[in-house]
Amino acid sequence: MSEEQDVKPRIAVLRRFDPGSKALVIATVMLVLVVSALLPWAGDSAGWQVLAGQADPDLKVGLLPRLFAINATIIGLGFGALALITRFWGAAFVAGLAGLVVTFEGMIAIWSRQTSGTGGPGVGLLLAVACMLILAIQWMRIVWSRD
Repeated sequence: MSEEQDVKPRIAVLRRFDPGSKALVIATVMLVLVVSALLPWAGDSAGWQVLAGQADPDLKVGLLPRLFAINATIIGLGFGALALITRFWGAAFVAGLAGLVVTFEGMIAIWSRQTSGTGGPGVGLLLAVACMLILAIQWMRIVWSRD
């Protein structure tokens, strides 16, 4: 056996995956996640305004929807794009597992908007949580399909 054959990566996280048709689903859902930032999340404030902290102070948006907006951007778009581009199994694992956590944050953000007394959650927030759930499921399916 030569030394060239022993140079295989020994760390399982560096293995690559082939998403197949799931890549199209993931890319489409990521696009819908971007579109959801243009829709209202709280009152008339769009998701990008919640993300930037520029929402109307009278709406009392609070920390939870903003935290969800930040994490959905980082995990849903950032790590999702990183995993699709590099096709590293570890990046897909982080995108899937963190996506589940961000989905839970989104459900709590919806709850916080329902109990704020200044109007319920907007369609953009509901759509963003649904997108994060779909992304998390798709990434976990890719992670579980590893041999």
